Amino acid sequence: MASAEIDVVNARGAETAATAAATAAATAAAKGGPEKRAYVQRIFSDIAPRYDLLNRVLSLGIDRLWRRSAIAALGWSRRPAGAYLDLCAGTLDVSAALASTAGFSGRVLAADFAEPMLRSGRGKGPPNRIDPVVADALSLPMADAKCDGAIVAFGIRNVAGLDEALREVARVLSPGARFVILEFSTPSFAPVRAAYLFYFRQILPLIGGLVSGHATAYRYLPASVANFPDRDLLADRMRTAGFINVSWRALTFGIAALHVGEKA
Repeated sequence: MASAEIDVVNARGAETAATAAATAAATAAAKGGPEKRAYVQRIFSDIAPRYDLLNRVLSLGIDRLWRRSAIAALGWSRRPAGAYLDLCAGTLDVSAALASTAGFSGRVLAADFAEPMLRSGRGKGPPNRIDPVVADALSLPMADAKCDGAIVAFGIRNVAGLDEALREVARVLSPGARFVILEFSTPSFAPVRAAYLFYFRQILPLIGGLVSGHATAYRYLPASVANFPDRDLLADRMRTAGFINVSWRALTFGIAALHVGEKA
C-alpha cells in the first residue's frame, strides 16, 4: 500500500475512533453521574450560536407552540407584577415570551450555567423585565420563597441531579406558586413512537451535527430523553420534592409533556 493511502486509512481510523469516543461520552453523560455537569455545560456553550436555528429546524417550529402552552400553564396572571424564574433559560426564548406577554409587568430571572447561551439570547424581549444570571440549577442565587412561579423548558433533563434541582426550585418558590416543566417525552401510540424514535435517533443527530458543527451534541439529546423519567415517574418525583396538585398532559401525540405542580 502506498504511503498516501496509508495516511488516508490512518486518518479515517483516527476520525472514527474520535467519533466513537465522543458518542460514548455523550451516552455516559446522559445517564448522569459527576461528568454530566461539565459535559452539558461544554456542549451547550459550543452550540449556542446556532441553537435557536436548530430548534426551529428540528422541531418544525412546534417548539414555539409548546412554550406558549407552558407559559399559559404558569398562571402568571394571578401575580402579574411578580418575580418569576426561568430555569435552564438557554437563549431566553421563554423569558422573552413571558416578559413580552400583554398584561405581564413583573420580572424574569433567567438562570443558566452556560454563559454563551445567555449571551446568544441578548436582545430578546424587554430588557427591563429580564435579568439573566449565570447560575447552576442546583444552587440558585435566591432567598427562600421569593419567586411567584418557575418554568423550565427542555432543560430539566440536563441537570446533574434531578431531585436536587426539584427541591431547589421548591425552596425558592412562595407557597401556592406554580412550577411548570416542559420536556421531551416518548409517544405511547406505537406507530407514532416508531416514527418519532427513528427521527430522534437517526435524522435529528445528522441534521444537528451538520448545522451546529458539533458532531455529537445532538447524539446526547436522544440519549438524555431515553434516560429521563417517564411522565408518571416525573410527577411522583415532583411530589416527593414538595409539590402538590401535580398533573401532566401530553403535547403533540406525546412528543413533549407539560407537568405542573404547586409549592405546598
